[in-house]
Amino acid sequence: MRKRLKFTLIAFIVIGVAYSASIGYLAAKHPQTSWDWSKIDIDDLEFPKDFLWGTATAAHQIEGGNENTNWGEWENQPGRIKDGSNAVKAVDGWNRSKEDVRLMKEIGVNSYRFSLAWNRIEPEHGKIDESALKHYDELIDELRANGIEPMITLHHFTHPLWFERLGAFEKEENVAYFVDFAKLVFARYHDRVKYWVTVNEPNVFVTSGYFNTAFPPGKPDPKLAGEVLKNLLIAHTRVYRELKQLDSQSGDPSTKSEIGLATSIFQFEPARRWHLGDWAIARVSSNSFNESVLGFFRDGAMKFYVPLEADVTYKDPEAPETLDFIGVNYYSHYAYRFDLDFKKATTSLPVPGEVMTDMPYTVYPEGIYRAIDDAAALKKPIIITENGIADARDDRRGDFVRRSLYSVSKAIRDGYDVRGYYYWSLMDNFEWAEGYTQKFGLFEVDISTFERKLRKGSQPFVDTVKRSRAK
Repeated sequence: MRKRLKFTLIAFIVIGVAYSASIGYLAAKHPQTSWDWSKIDIDDLEFPKDFLWGTATAAHQIEGGNENTNWGEWENQPGRIKDGSNAVKAVDGWNRSKEDVRLMKEIGVNSYRFSLAWNRIEPEHGKIDESALKHYDELIDELRANGIEPMITLHHFTHPLWFERLGAFEKEENVAYFVDFAKLVFARYHDRVKYWVTVNEPNVFVTSGYFNTAFPPGKPDPKLAGEVLKNLLIAHTRVYRELKQLDSQSGDPSTKSEIGLATSIFQFEPARRWHLGDWAIARVSSNSFNESVLGFFRDGAMKFYVPLEADVTYKDPEAPETLDFIGVNYYSHYAYRFDLDFKKATTSLPVPGEVMTDMPYTVYPEGIYRAIDDAAALKKPIIITENGIADARDDRRGDFVRRSLYSVSKAIRDGYDVRGYYYWSLMDNFEWAEGYTQKFGLFEVDISTFERKLRKGSQPFVDTVKRSRAK
């Protein structure tokens, strides 16, 4: 009996030491970053003279008239959109593009990130709409005439219905259709457009479309999610190589393009730093969401893993060479509590000491510094291609902007190669599954009249941009 008790005691000690050591290792490798903002001069900012100051939108969210897409179809299904709305009119961006360029000019930005509506340009497979191409010609020319550098996104969550009917990115063979589209528009615009984003947030696209089903096609299939992610990354590498070849054939070094991909980075934290289960769910979530993309461009290897449900891997040793820059979309972080059912693991909100945004996450501007640090491992220039806050009351936006820009400035001072910052978004718009309930815009929009009006909370962004560009 005594031997059994002694063995049990030793076993408990060994388990305890191992548990403590594991917690200590994880805590040291992933420290909790929380700054005392009361002791920081957030107006002490420094940015390079050639810094890209921009704002961003996506075609489906602002243009209107894009029903012939995977999202246009999705919005017609009851219960898919929070407020029951759709993007049939959106905020009339298609018809008000010149007005919106004027607004950009007024706030002082020198770049604009927008996406092309593939469904307008190629409404049917092989049928090209010249009027759509001309519209974007005019937008690009208007931007350049006003000293605003265009940045084009080729795939921002939407694609034509004909492509969706073929299985979209669920099938690797369909990547060829996207490559053809990319080559078409690149040949048309690359002499006037330097910056290109191939795919926006492939990790969000697959998580929301094939895991939590907030996006089309709404298939709860983690293994298929991994396959789609793989195909999106393949699409990027193929598009990059094809466009670079076209670029080299132009023979004009002044039109050399910069091509990248924009990935979302969220930090996934343990709600209880002493709880190994919380650490486990946080690390699995981070690996499948963040590391699956970052690792591909850092090491040439993608791994998408969901316990008991998905384990998809793909290797391309040359993938790290298919980026001229990495776009980082950053919003906040999550804190997770463990559950034996992975799908029931829940975020613990609000994180203590943090203020909620209107979206289900908190204001955490320190995180953009951490996101930059993560992206820096790719050894490529970094552009913050999205950062913003949903704030209908407009009582948190000003502090959010000031602290976020401080975090970016600090990263630059600390030696990180950050080339630009794009606020999301230029104006309120159709915020995907949230409909019109979320107000991210620098400009608020009256949905009935489409009138744009600069928010008071946006002024710190405008002031910083103008002050930085005046130096």
